Amino acid sequence: MNATRGQVSGLPLWDRCAVMGVVNVTPDSFSDGGRWFDSESAIKHGLDLVTEGADLVDVGGESTRPGARRVDEAEELRRVLPVVRGLADEGVLVSVDTMRASVAERAVAAGAVLVNDVSGGQADPEMVPAVAAAGVPFVVMHWRGRSIDMNNRAVYGDVVPEVIAELRDSLARAVDGGIPAERVVIDPGLGFAKRAEHDLALVAALSRLRAELGRPLLVAASRKRFLGRVLAEGQDGTTPPPARERDAATAAVSALAAAEGAWAVRVHEVRASADAVRVARAVRAAAT
Repeated sequence: MNATRGQVSGLPLWDRCAVMGVVNVTPDSFSDGGRWFDSESAIKHGLDLVTEGADLVDVGGESTRPGARRVDEAEELRRVLPVVRGLADEGVLVSVDTMRASVAERAVAAGAVLVNDVSGGQADPEMVPAVAAAGVPFVVMHWRGRSIDMNNRAVYGDVVPEVIAELRDSLARAVDGGIPAERVVIDPGLGFAKRAEHDLALVAALSRLRAELGRPLLVAASRKRFLGRVLAEGQDGTTPPPARERDAATAAVSALAAAEGAWAVRVHEVRASADAVRVARAVRAAAT
C-alpha cells in the first residue's frame, strides 16, 4: 500500500485519506434530494457531518444525477450561499460544488476554501480564470458532457487510459489558465458518463491514475449506481438497493481508495467512511 497521497496547497495536510461530507441543497439529488433543502437544515446537517468525522463539507445547489436539468444561476446562489456562509462561520472547511464561475466566486467570498467542479472547468469558460484569481484549490473531474445526456457518452475502447488522457487535458487547461498545479485535485468522475464496469475498472486503477497524473485524487463513489449493481448481483441479480442502502458498500470503496493513496473520499454518510480511512491508515502504518 502506497502512503503517498499528495499535499494540496491551501488545505491542511492530513495524516490519512481525508473525508469530504456531502450537503445537497437540492430537491432532486439521486441520493438525498429534499432532505436538507432549507438553509437551516443544511447547515445543521453539515455540522453533524463534521461531528461524525468529516474533514471538509461539500455544499452543492444543483443536482448532477443522470438526466438532471440545470437550475438557473439565481436559484443556485440562493441555495448555496447561506449554507456556505453558515458553515464557514462555524469554522468548517467548506467546498462548493458548482459548474458556474459566478457561484464559485461568491461562495469563496462567503468562506469556501475549495471549488469542486464536476465539469473540470469545461461547462463555464470563466471558471478556471475565476478560481485562479481566487487562489483556492480546484477539483478537476473527468466529464464528457451534461447530466441530461451523459449516459449516451459512456462509450470507451479502454476506459482507464482514455480517462487518464482526458483528465490530463483538463489538468493542462487548468494550469495553463493560471491555477498552480499544486492546487489541483483530480477526480475520475465515477458514475459520470460511465457504466458499472467502467467505474469498477477505475477504482481498480486508482494507483495508476495517481501515478500517471501526478496529482492528489478525490474518489466520489458514494451511493452510486455501480455499487447498486454490485449489490444486486449478490441478491436477486436484478434489483439494486435504494441509494441510502449503499453506505456499507461506499465505506468499502473508501477503504480501498485510502489504501491506494487517495487524498480524499466524498461521501454522504460520514461515520463509516471515517472509520474506514482510519483503519486503512493503521494497516499501512503496520506494514512499514
